[in-house]
Amino acid sequence: MTFVPKREYLVLLAGDLAIFALSLWLTLAIRNLSIPSTYLIKLNFPPFLILFVVWLGVFFLAGLYGKHTRLFRNRLFNTIISTQILNVVIAALAFFFISAFGITPKTILAIYLAVSSVLIVIWRAVVFPRIRVARNLHGVLIASGPDAKALADEVNADSRYPVTFDYVIDTKEAKSHEIVQQACRVVEEDGLAVLVVDFADPSLNVALPIVYDAAFQKRRFALVDVNDLHQEVFDRVPLSFVTYEWVLGNLARSRAYDGLKRFIDIVLGIIAGALSLVFYPFVMLAIKLDDGGDIFITQHRVGRYQKPIHVIKFRSMSGSDSGDDVLKSKHKVTRVGRVLRRLRLDELPQLWNVIKGDLSFVGPRPELPALAAHYSARIPYYNARYLVTPGLTGWAQIKHDRHPHHGTDVAETKEKLAYDLFYFRRRSLLLDIYIILQTARIIFSAKGS
Repeated sequence: MTFVPKREYLVLLAGDLAIFALSLWLTLAIRNLSIPSTYLIKLNFPPFLILFVVWLGVFFLAGLYGKHTRLFRNRLFNTIISTQILNVVIAALAFFFISAFGITPKTILAIYLAVSSVLIVIWRAVVFPRIRVARNLHGVLIASGPDAKALADEVNADSRYPVTFDYVIDTKEAKSHEIVQQACRVVEEDGLAVLVVDFADPSLNVALPIVYDAAFQKRRFALVDVNDLHQEVFDRVPLSFVTYEWVLGNLARSRAYDGLKRFIDIVLGIIAGALSLVFYPFVMLAIKLDDGGDIFITQHRVGRYQKPIHVIKFRSMSGSDSGDDVLKSKHKVTRVGRVLRRLRLDELPQLWNVIKGDLSFVGPRPELPALAAHYSARIPYYNARYLVTPGLTGWAQIKHDRHPHHGTDVAETKEKLAYDLFYFRRRSLLLDIYIILQTARIIFSAKGS
């Protein structure tokens, strides 16, 4: 069962294309103070149609075709405006450099930015939420722990989900007969069509025979694993449901994927590493002029299978970030270092680590030994993240923007681990490509450091 209908994305895509076309028609009408002639339409629509495809790609990179969570909707307006400005800049450059377009619509682009932005905001924020299918399924959630509670709160508070949990049973507090009672309700009440449970919870065993009977008595019925549903809703693995069996069960991955990923790392690493040499003289000069210190630093990190690796970076701090000093926050980012980190230029030398095989382009962030020991002693299954090769970027880096980086924060690191384990379970070339594209968006938007 899918709690986030994929047809929503198709509706958004079709609506955006329609808005792009309508905005251009209205722009031509405003520009000429009359209904656009056939000649104007034939002159402008072909080149703009090519730009529409590019603009949809920008929307994708901006996350406008991702899950529209409540947090995302809170920043929807700013996201649309920033992407629209970028789209117009792309269009201006295209018309300037591509003479085959045959037009240079400066005034039209300015009008188009205003018109399309207004229409996109109306479409995305006002119209689209009202055409979603109303919640017509009712369910029961039987599980325990903070992750189960967070899931129930999220689903019940957001109308974009097709299900409402009418009953939420905490198996740690409820007695066996109460769990059986809720299972009977699923069988008896016509409106209850979804049962979300924690299959690893032994207290559910007494209710499973009753749930089994429901599959034969109800026209619409779905039994969903709370772990799977939590991942679909939050894009991370609920740590309270992780066990040794879960980790070992997700360890296997096809040799074809591992081999192809390594091949891609080598090829792209060589190409990107060679191209990155262009930036080296400028970065080296900036570091020397800033404080006259060392240009490169070699850092100890924990690699795959917890083996020690050494990564090379452009120095961006005046203090040490190795050993126990990192636990005491005895480091300070330099002025040039802030710029290098914001643009990820400090990590360019790590491309050679990718070629060597210590790192991959995509994977969990390589951790400092002191931090690794600190978190391993405090967070269960933290070492599971070392079962895959660490990467320059990863699922946690694009999804969790509150990670403590060089500081120590157990609570935030637990959440970051939840994203790392999500990647550990679902890693694939398609997911790797998506992560790389989203990383490019973050870098170009200068978000984070």
